[in-house]
Amino acid sequence: MLRVRCVRGGSRGAEAVHYIGSMLAKGFTGWVQRTFQSTQAAAAPKKVCFADDKVTDPVTKDHPVCSYNEWDPLEEVIVGRAENAYVPPFSVEVKANTYEKYWPFYLKYGGQSFPKEHVQKAVNEIEEMCNILKMEGVNVRRPELIDWSVKYTTPDFESSGLYAAMPRDILLVVGNEIIEAPMAWRARFFEYRAYRPLIKEYFRRGAKWTTAPKPTMSSELYDQDYPIRTVEDRHKLAAQGKFVTTEFEPCFDAADFMRAGRDIFAQRSQVTNYLGIEWMRRHLAPDYRIHIISFKDPNPMHIDATFNIIGPGLVLSNPDRPCHQIDLFKKAGWTVVTPPTPLIPDDHPLWMSSKWLSMNVLMLDEKRVMVDANESSIQKMFEKLGISTVKVNIRHANSLGGGFHCWTCDVRRRGTLQSYFD
Repeated sequence: MLRVRCVRGGSRGAEAVHYIGSMLAKGFTGWVQRTFQSTQAAAAPKKVCFADDKVTDPVTKDHPVCSYNEWDPLEEVIVGRAENAYVPPFSVEVKANTYEKYWPFYLKYGGQSFPKEHVQKAVNEIEEMCNILKMEGVNVRRPELIDWSVKYTTPDFESSGLYAAMPRDILLVVGNEIIEAPMAWRARFFEYRAYRPLIKEYFRRGAKWTTAPKPTMSSELYDQDYPIRTVEDRHKLAAQGKFVTTEFEPCFDAADFMRAGRDIFAQRSQVTNYLGIEWMRRHLAPDYRIHIISFKDPNPMHIDATFNIIGPGLVLSNPDRPCHQIDLFKKAGWTVVTPPTPLIPDDHPLWMSSKWLSMNVLMLDEKRVMVDANESSIQKMFEKLGISTVKVNIRHANSLGGGFHCWTCDVRRRGTLQSYFD
C-alpha cells in the first residue's frame, strides 16, 4: 500500500519521484533549488501533515474555483472555442508532436486557417456540447474570441497563434487555485489571453491565481536535430527517454497532469520537461504530491488519452500505451480498466491527436460521464461499470486535437480534499 508522509518546512525530497532527483543532481541541483524555491512553502508555518488526513473544510456554494479531482460533481466548467483556429507553423516542436501522415498538411497550411467548413462543424458540435452540459446542471463559461492569424515576434522567435480550443492544456485547477501553464509550443505562447478575462473575474471573487514562469522558447529549449523520420524512430527515442524539449528552462502543458486529491500524476512528454514538473512539485508541496509515471508511448503529448482517472480507485489505462508504474495503483487497491479499441474510422482527420480520444472523457460525477456518441464500445464499458453515459457527437472537434476532457477545464466540483492512497 502506498503511504507518504510529508513535513511542512522540512525535507520535501521524500515525496519526489527518485529519478527527478537523480536528474537534477547532475550538475545543477543547487542552482535549481536556489532559483525555484516555492515561496508558498517557505512562508508556511511549521507543522506536520500526513497523507491520511482525509477531509478539509467543505467547499462553500459561492466559492468561484475549487476542484480536487476528475470526478466530484461538476458545477462549473470552461469550454474551449474552435473559432478562428489556425494551423501552427511547422516548427520542430510541432513536428515532434504530430504524426507523419499529417506533415504534408502542416507544410502546406502552416500559418493559415484550418479548413473553414470543418471548423464550422466543430463550432456547432461544441455549442451543442455546451447546451447538453447546461441541461445536466453545469454552469458553462467560454474564453474570448481572438484572431489567431496575427503574427507576433519576441526577441527569440516569431509565430502566429493556434486557438483557444483546449482549456485543459493551459489551465489546471488545484483546490481553489487556478494555474496558468507556460506551454511549450511557440504557436501557443499568447493563448492565455483568451482566458484572462475569466481568470481575473475568478481572482476578484476570491480564487488564487498563479502563472507559472513563462519560458523564452528560444532555440535552446528544443532539440533542433530531433531525429524523427519514422514510427520506429519515435519508439526508439521514447524508449531512451529523449524528447524534443530540453531542460533549458521549465515548460509544461497542464494536460500532462492528472489529479486525484492529494496525489497528482504527471508525465515527462514532448511538451512537459522535468524542470516543469519540478516547478509544480515545489509549488504545490507539501499539501500535494507529484508522482511521475511513464508509458510505452512513441509520441507522448498529454496524459489524458493514455491515462484517465475516472473515480476514486478507478482508472482507464490505454492498452496500446501501457503504464510502466501500473503496479503502484494495483497495490493501492485501485481498479485498472482497459478501454476498448476506438471505433473512429481511419479516414477521419486527426491532425493533432490519436484515435484514443475515445477515452478522453469528462466525468460529470462518479456515476455520469460525457462520452462520444459514435463510440458504442466504450459506452458499453461504462455501463458495465455502473456509470451512465451522456452521449455527444464531437467528431469534427476531435480533429482539432481533443476529446471532452481536452475541450474543458473543470473550474468547480463539489467535494473535499482527500487522499486516495493510504
